[in-house]
Amino acid sequence: MDIATTFRLLCSVGFLARFSYALARNPVLPLFALALGAGPMAVGLAVGVSTVTGILFKLPAGALSDVIGRRKTMLAGLVVFGCAPFAYLFIESYGQLVAVRFLHGFATAIYGPVAMAVVADVAGQRKGELLSWFSSVGIIGGLLGAPVGGLLLSLAALPEGGYAPWTFPLVYGLCGLTGLAALLLGFRTLLTEEKVEGAGLGERLARFVSGIREVASDRRVVAASAMEGVQNMSMGALEAFLPIYAVTVAGLSAFEAGLLWAAQIVVTMLAKPLLGRTSDRMGRRPLIVGGLVCCALSFAAIPWLLGFWPLLAACLVFGLGEALVTSSSAAMVADLCKARHFGTAMGVFGTIFDVGHAAGPIVSGLLVASLGYAPAFAIIAALLLAAIPWFARATRGMANGTANGCAGS
Repeated sequence: MDIATTFRLLCSVGFLARFSYALARNPVLPLFALALGAGPMAVGLAVGVSTVTGILFKLPAGALSDVIGRRKTMLAGLVVFGCAPFAYLFIESYGQLVAVRFLHGFATAIYGPVAMAVVADVAGQRKGELLSWFSSVGIIGGLLGAPVGGLLLSLAALPEGGYAPWTFPLVYGLCGLTGLAALLLGFRTLLTEEKVEGAGLGERLARFVSGIREVASDRRVVAASAMEGVQNMSMGALEAFLPIYAVTVAGLSAFEAGLLWAAQIVVTMLAKPLLGRTSDRMGRRPLIVGGLVCCALSFAAIPWLLGFWPLLAACLVFGLGEALVTSSSAAMVADLCKARHFGTAMGVFGTIFDVGHAAGPIVSGLLVASLGYAPAFAIIAALLLAAIPWFARATRGMANGTANGCAGS
């Protein structure tokens, strides 16, 4: 199978997997939790517990793929995509929902870093472009999953309130079928068995531990991953508080607030492949720095804006900044490591990404509650700008944003 065909199939698998996961998450999951009697804090836990799974297991999953092979590890993640949604059909209590959400989180925890490592394996010198295309296709799957789930809930809503008894089983059954489709296509895509160095358990365990140590100790890998993490922290903060600010302070409708968020995502999705190709040619560092500046300035400006069009302009700049960072950071991590460590490197990257995503709403919530929107947004923007000098120092001396091998490899 040629590289172009393999990459198209990987993108198709990614689309189906992300569609399935988004279908299970928003807006279905919070409403399912409410139907089980959960309060606001409990709903937040149910939504966020899968991110905890990613923080704990993305690094081990990526490192494991370097030891036992990408095919086995990626298919394990796809098995979770295909099987876990059917567990929702048997949920009768909130505690069971949290347990299933933690289990479902293994899907992206295992699949996410390994899929990126597989793309990096086949991308050659086009890592920025192909990783960006792969990410954008996944974003499309996520964008479609949420409204489809919302539409199914709307169609099943009862006149007196609530939903028909078959509503949530229908949604999660569709989620499971889509996940199974991703699994079956994954089997077709990953038919070739890999040759993995070191057949003995002891040797493989040693490679697992040394791979994590080598990659995690390379400050350049950590720095590149941290730029994605800090940018993702600001995105999580924006996701949590842009709708609230737009409706309660700027006086916009809920529909207009949704348009602001959608516009930011669409700009990111469309710009990433082009910017990924640019980073392949011009280097990663300038794009990452420029992206952080765009995100910081637009984020800090939002509490000073009131109309729909000024807020839309700020969201478009933020989306462009996000695309600049995300099109280059993962590719930079792959540049820094030899192929045998791609899985571990993407595991480090994914873990820091999830930490940023989880921290964004929490940190911004504390700041907004104690200081208000303008100071809170200014502090987070300052964190983005403060990260730039550290990133520049950590990656100094890299030719065109790339370097050979992780520390110790």
